[in-house]
Amino acid sequence: MPLRARLYRLWMKRRPKSLSTTKIIAVAFGLIILTGALLLNLPAASRNGISAGFLPALFTATSATCVTGLSLFDTWSQWSGFGQIVLLCLIQIGGLGFMSAATMVVFFLRRRIGLKQRLVMAQALSVGDINGIVRLQRMVLFGSFSVEGIGAMILFLRFLPEYGFARALKWGIFHAVSAFCNAGFDIFGCLTPGVSVMEFQSDPVVLLTLSALIIIGGLGFLVWEEVLKKKRFRKFSVYTKLVLVTSLGLILAAWGLTCLIEWDNPGTLGNLSVADKLLNGFFQAVTLRTAGFASFDQALLTEGGKAIAVFFMLIGGSSGSTAGGLKTVTFVVLVLFLAARARGKSRVCVFQRTIPQGQVLDAMTLGFLMIALTLLGGVFLSITSPVSYTDALYETASALGTVGLTAGATGRLSQASQILIIIFMYFGRVGLLTISMGFLAGNKAEERFRYAETNLLIG
Repeated sequence: MPLRARLYRLWMKRRPKSLSTTKIIAVAFGLIILTGALLLNLPAASRNGISAGFLPALFTATSATCVTGLSLFDTWSQWSGFGQIVLLCLIQIGGLGFMSAATMVVFFLRRRIGLKQRLVMAQALSVGDINGIVRLQRMVLFGSFSVEGIGAMILFLRFLPEYGFARALKWGIFHAVSAFCNAGFDIFGCLTPGVSVMEFQSDPVVLLTLSALIIIGGLGFLVWEEVLKKKRFRKFSVYTKLVLVTSLGLILAAWGLTCLIEWDNPGTLGNLSVADKLLNGFFQAVTLRTAGFASFDQALLTEGGKAIAVFFMLIGGSSGSTAGGLKTVTFVVLVLFLAARARGKSRVCVFQRTIPQGQVLDAMTLGFLMIALTLLGGVFLSITSPVSYTDALYETASALGTVGLTAGATGRLSQASQILIIIFMYFGRVGLLTISMGFLAGNKAEERFRYAETNLLIG
């Protein structure tokens, strides 16, 4: 076993409780959110020169840092140039992770990265050990800025003839970063406030570029590395295979179901040409994966369309990516477990490998928590705010999945509902298991005794 791997295992066993990497990540995100809220609360951050108020600023900062996209205001109408720069920085830090930003500074200063920093980096990137973590972090930074740069250039060239150099450059950079980080914030409000990307409903360059950025950002950094290094599907790890297959399957399923349900709905796809119906159906399928851009009014979705959207929003992207939610591999593990139990099997197998029982239990725990919080959150919002339960459910799923789509409920939320959505966005980005492991887990020492087993009637 390599020396670094042995040091990592030794440290994980003997590290002081106060230095828990999960706590560091959770607290760091909280501090970034608080800093962003204080900056956005400044009068200079608002276009009218009047402070937005601390709670709205906290809501917006949380949404940006947790790359959600839910907002109480239209971004362009409310926030000044300074406010938009703050939002962009929060989106970038929240999408890549605070350790990526910190590591970039360390690289510039040519400082040595110690063991503790490597441990936090590994935790933030969902890596099992610290062997090669600095090299992976360099790849994450270089790859992220490269993809964002290419996306920004394509959008800049698209906007340049119609909107001029300055606006095209600003729009290109802002929306490339927002899309890659799966944030969903836009500054198209100068065209029509609060319409997201609906102005480009028939523009394949804009919608497909944003879609590509969302997909790449939602795959995860480990998947990038493996795809670039190994290139052939059969050489990929089981994890990478599951991410790629599941992501493709979810996009195709959401695309097909959206088109099927909304094809004749005049509020969404009904009045578009066949080509635009397919384009916007595809964009909706992609943006449901925690991105938050909307090419048509989500409030006009059919009840069936909203139900489908809630389901896909809760799944989200992949681990170690810019996306939030339950995560693709967690979802597929649950599906495989249900399929195995339905056939009377006790082990979950995929690609000729057995998934450890502990990971199956983690997936079940996370799935239950996501569903329970969504349902209870929907009840709370429908009681405390003038919104229907369906729209409240849509809102809570969007917050927990860090998606950012809304059926029109965000602007009608009470202060109590806003606080709950802030908490849900934080949970969705940091991770329910990360929070529970860091702050709620008790002593993991081996139990001294066990109670006798008993049989129950199940089913």
